[in-house]
Amino acid sequence: MRYISTRGRAPELGFCDALLAGLATDGGLYVPQTWPSVSAPTTGSYADRAAAIMQPFIGSEIDAPTMLRLSREAYSSFRHPDVVPLVQIAPEHYLLELFHGPTLAFKDVALQLIGRLFDHVLSQRNQRVMIVGATSGDTGSAAIDGVKSCNNVDIVILYPRGRVSDVQRRQMTTVDAPNVHTVAIDGTFDDCQDLVKAMFNDAPFRDANNLSAVNSINWARVMAQTVYYFTALQALGRSATFSVPTGNFGNVLAGWIAKQMGAPIEKLIVGSNSNDILTRFFDTHAMQMTSVVPTLSPSMDIQVSSNFERLLFEMNDRDGGATAQQLDAFRAQGKMSVEPDQYASWIAPMFRAHRSDDAETLAVMKRMHNDHGMFVDPHTAVGIASAEHCAEPGVPTITLATAHPAKFPDAVKQATGVEPPLPEHLSDLMQRTERIVDLPNDLQAVEAFVAARQRR
Repeated sequence: MRYISTRGRAPELGFCDALLAGLATDGGLYVPQTWPSVSAPTTGSYADRAAAIMQPFIGSEIDAPTMLRLSREAYSSFRHPDVVPLVQIAPEHYLLELFHGPTLAFKDVALQLIGRLFDHVLSQRNQRVMIVGATSGDTGSAAIDGVKSCNNVDIVILYPRGRVSDVQRRQMTTVDAPNVHTVAIDGTFDDCQDLVKAMFNDAPFRDANNLSAVNSINWARVMAQTVYYFTALQALGRSATFSVPTGNFGNVLAGWIAKQMGAPIEKLIVGSNSNDILTRFFDTHAMQMTSVVPTLSPSMDIQVSSNFERLLFEMNDRDGGATAQQLDAFRAQGKMSVEPDQYASWIAPMFRAHRSDDAETLAVMKRMHNDHGMFVDPHTAVGIASAEHCAEPGVPTITLATAHPAKFPDAVKQATGVEPPLPEHLSDLMQRTERIVDLPNDLQAVEAFVAARQRR
């Protein structure tokens, strides 16, 4: 399998090079040259199925026995034997619980594996990398946990100061490992993401510091997330629609890719909070940036959904030049639209969307607790509200439960009057010592910090 850039001007790479590169040198995102057709195995553990489903994307670059070993190591860290259990909450409505990993969020499903993939490839090549990433809350802690024991990786994670929950922040700032560094940026998640992209686009800096990425601009993240769509459908035993609370579009894009690979997915429902640029796009065919509004679901407080670029590339018949032109105009003007025939062919048959504000989010959380005795986090609540709004009669809907409720105790208590307890392995999190670095929203300052943390 070879990988090409969505902007058409970067060299083709094999899987391992695409894994380590993260962002393409032309500023685009890597995608496979073709979408393989996959028949998910019906027996074996989640780890066994994951290795088999991902192998076509990897080919001979990592042999099947090694990939199986890495997969089994990654998913041994999850607290539930099914890794991603399916739980019924209504006659035709299910939750896919993706929060049983070490940091209590769906990002663990990919990043526990990716940390091991990085260390394997780098060890074979006798190389080191400096991972830089931006987080709206969950990616940072999951990435840090995935690589904190890697001998060949340093990591710097940027997060928007004051815009993540206390639990999310502490899961990053209390990790006492010499290769881990977290930075609070005076700005929004979009500002953090822009800083990361600017560092990758600064070719001399990127090369001098061996930069790599593990957020969802990295193809391997999206690849690993396709697996749980297949797994959920196997557990259900029939086709279904998925409702996905969405900020950066990576999680729902993984569902779209799983559909291309053969997963019997009926529709994909995009759930947004008040930062509803994606919902507005699906309603109006146009994408227009507005200011980021802080909400109870901070991981979705985003206006620039990076992974939408991969879908836009497909909508442009894989014309990298056209995709780059559209995205440059979007950055310059803050708006972008697609042609009616593109929308009719690519969007209308597959996607639905719903916006859930904080009031509706709290109402869903309260109802889930009253009716089912179940805590749900605010992002999952957005997914549930979107599923209920967009579901079709007779078609089961699976909502992705993306985070453990204890990651957002203030929101859960506001909705239910009860503060959800942290799992035992994190019970002392609020007493652990934090290591906090504050930096301005300034590329020069951030680059100087990153360069100073690179172990040679």
